[in-house]
Parts: sequence; structure tokens; C-alpha cells
Amino acid sequence: MSELTPELLLHGYSLGIFPMAENRDDPDIFWVDPKRRGVMPLDGFHLSRSLAKAMRQSTFDVRINAEFDAVVAACADRSETWINAEIARLYSALHERGQAHSLELWDGSDLVGGVYGVTLGAAFFGESMFSRRTNASKMALAVLVDRLNRAGFTLFDTQFQTGHLASLGVIEIPRAAYQARLEHAKARKADFAAPEILPLQDVMQRMTQTS
Repeated sequence: MSELTPELLLHGYSLGIFPMAENRDDPDIFWVDPKRRGVMPLDGFHLSRSLAKAMRQSTFDVRINAEFDAVVAACADRSETWINAEIARLYSALHERGQAHSLELWDGSDLVGGVYGVTLGAAFFGESMFSRRTNASKMALAVLVDRLNRAGFTLFDTQFQTGHLASLGVIEIPRAAYQARLEHAKARKADFAAPEILPLQDVMQRMTQTS
């Protein structure tokens, strides 16, 4: 692959492909175009009773874009990761342009969970998430789905469907169906930063009322 720029990275997303590295120490980056794509229906998040209870009792604070680079670093801080230094640099550059965002959970001064992704039109491309406390990544994902709904997004791309994501509502769709949803989303506008930040308890209540 030729040297990636933020512009080329966004162009790849607009075509329905995304970059990965084999591991953190491999400098090479390649494009991925899955035959079956993971997506989270924005009306299909599965809020289990146990997760609802955890959100109701949680003292975590929700923040948006407070420590984007720290979220990326936390997502890469595992034994196996596709996030190398160049990928982290590129997403940081997109964040500076307002086209990549993080949603974070904080316990006082400790960053305990979060998720980050790229926005293009009304599409949100979820890249990775992490958890340093029980249920923190699940809570972050719930808050993210609520924010995407309130911000006017129509597509939440999770790239793949894992067992963990499937338990939260992520489905798989064929590449052609994904491309159709992507074209629809690119033609619309959404603003990730616009909605007010709601506490976990309010998000839980909203999801309970609409489920």
C-alpha cells in the first residue's frame, strides 16, 4: 500500500473499506473489505437486565473527545492488536479535523472504558473499544448508540460481528447490502458532537423506554 494520508483513509471509508495492520510492530497496512459486514442497528441495541442495572448503579462519567489519543492507545494495549503506530497517527490526524471521535467513561481521573471511530456523513465507523472495569465497554457502546441516534446517524458500522458484539445486537449483512446503506448514509448529515452528554442513568432510561 502507498503511504496513507488522512484524505486517503477517508476515501477508503467512503468506498466501504478500512485499514488494518497484522500487529502493532508490523509497519505494513492493508485494506479490508469483508464479504459480510458487522453493523449495529441503531434501534437494535440489546440492553440486558444486568447491563441496565450496572448503568443505573454506575458512578462513571461520560465524556466526548476528552482524551482521543489515550482511547486509541488503550484499545491497542492488548496482546494482539491491528493498531500500529501509523494507524494511531492517522486517526489522531482525523480527530484533529473533527472526523474521528472518542466516547469515554471516566472513574474520577481514571479512563476506564471507551470506543472510537470515524464519521462520514451520517455513517459512524466504529474502530475499537476497551474496558478497564466490568461492563465499561458495554456501557460505552450503549451510550454511543444513543448518541448516534440523537445526532442523526443512520449507519453504525462495526466492521465484524464477534460473539461479544452479537450479544449486544450487532448483525451481519452482505457486502452489497452494506454498500447500499453506506451510500444512503453518505448523502446525509449528522453531527457527533452536537447532542448533550447524558449520564449513564439517563441513557439507560431512554433505552428502556424505547425497547
